[in-house]
Amino acid sequence: MGTPGKPLDRRSPFFAGMTAAAGVAVTVAVVEVVLAASDVLLLIGIAFFLAVGLEPVTARLARRMPRAVAAGVVVVTGLAVLGGAVAAAAVPIADQAGQLRDGAPRYLALLRDRGTLLGRADETFGLEAALRAVHPADVAKSFAVLLGDAAIVVVLATYFVAEFPRIRTALYRLAPRSRRPRVILIGDAVFRKVGAYLVGNVVVSLIAGTAALAWLWAFGVPYPLVLAVLVAVLDLVPVAGSVAAGAGTSLVALTVSVPVGLATAGFFVGYRVLEDYVLLPKIVGRAVRIPALVTVVAVLLGFALLGVVGAFVAVPVAAAVLLVVREVAVHRLDRT
Repeated sequence: MGTPGKPLDRRSPFFAGMTAAAGVAVTVAVVEVVLAASDVLLLIGIAFFLAVGLEPVTARLARRMPRAVAAGVVVVTGLAVLGGAVAAAAVPIADQAGQLRDGAPRYLALLRDRGTLLGRADETFGLEAALRAVHPADVAKSFAVLLGDAAIVVVLATYFVAEFPRIRTALYRLAPRSRRPRVILIGDAVFRKVGAYLVGNVVVSLIAGTAALAWLWAFGVPYPLVLAVLVAVLDLVPVAGSVAAGAGTSLVALTVSVPVGLATAGFFVGYRVLEDYVLLPKIVGRAVRIPALVTVVAVLLGFALLGVVGAFVAVPVAAAVLLVVREVAVHRLDRT
């Protein structure tokens, strides 16, 4: 059938252009898929983050029982503790929420009175307009979406916890064999940082909520349990969360009296110092400690990218990035 011709030159301008165009097309397609599935990917990331935090407890239980059973025990115990806390606080929170609703006209009058501190704050920040922009139907819809997302995260986290050793092994096998031992050491250190931060941050937030409840109850600030729960939840977000909780609670305390409001603000400032320099080093340990400037920058970037979730995971992610940079990039620069 004749003599075969010369093979095509893969370094020709035609092949180079086709390869570049194909690379651009694949990159654009991947970006489009990531953007379209960003909400689902965020839930997967939260579930994996929780699984990493629960891994130390699960690994200890797995020494005495099958891994799947240990994962089920950890997840069910966590849900039972959370459900019990919610059930125990539901009745008083509902009562205090009803009192807040009944007292809304009085607070609205204070907001409109420019002679009061709340009135001057409303004039500066537009508090009344922000409150009127909130519609009950939107709140109910957001709450339903939140419950659905929480259920998805719980299911995914259960699977991640049960299969975490296999997932970790699969991730490590993506590294070349010659570099795999070092990748395993760095990866395990990163997982330890994330786990220590998650567990420690939850414990510190519970302490913050308990301390706030005791203070508010002692000084007769209205709705102490609702505010304490808000403080505990917001304290999960580094820096910005505790500042927002302290500011909001101090505004409510001003309705009692100006001295109580100022004392409440001083209490939150003092607790912030106590948490940063005593509680976090003792509970979380130095495994996750990073410079204060890096913490603030990481939280701001995380909040800008992913909102509250990004601010929550910013600190362990920043600690992991610093570890990788120190062990890989800086180590390589020191050798050259």
